Amino acid sequence: MRSDLDIISTWIQPGQKVLDLACGDGALLERLQQKEVSGYGLEIDPDQISACVARGVNVVEQNLDRGLGNFADNSFDTVVMTQALQTMRFPHLVLQEMLRVGQECIVTFPNFGHWRARWHLAFSGRMPVSDLLPYQWYDTPNIHFCTFKDFEVLCQELAIEIISRRVTTQGHGRMIKQALPNFFGITAIYQLRKR
Repeated sequence: MRSDLDIISTWIQPGQKVLDLACGDGALLERLQQKEVSGYGLEIDPDQISACVARGVNVVEQNLDRGLGNFADNSFDTVVMTQALQTMRFPHLVLQEMLRVGQECIVTFPNFGHWRARWHLAFSGRMPVSDLLPYQWYDTPNIHFCTFKDFEVLCQELAIEIISRRVTTQGHGRMIKQALPNFFGITAIYQLRKR
């Protein structure tokens, strides 16, 4: 399992009600079933929906750019979105909707301020392509590139409280990644709630 999903599963308490947006193949929700978490996934890709069904995960086909109007306020304890916020047309509106239907939310996204991305752009003059971002600039689903700092400024503007922040890195010590997360962090993991 991806390291961001490992961290998320520790933040979600047994028995909670979870909504997983852009849930992919349902791996997180399947894992959370071991903690007696009841959950639903929302997904748009038919192949991923089939994978969820094969895992025994409750999934609904839904385009997240159209909002979460089919869910009442505070319907869930936690709303999760992993590696998809940067693909949304209006990420700020998605965050607000997540915190409307959930008491808390957890988001993960790739850090476009990582030193390798900066290095690649500075010295090749081209957008980076890597294991984490395996797309060319013209076919990438990522339409809103952001860094940890960008995201934290957005949270402040939207009156969103950051409960926890974790950073995943490759081969850097804990102190370095905590001191310079915008430079060394590969993936950002945030736990949020309304102020």
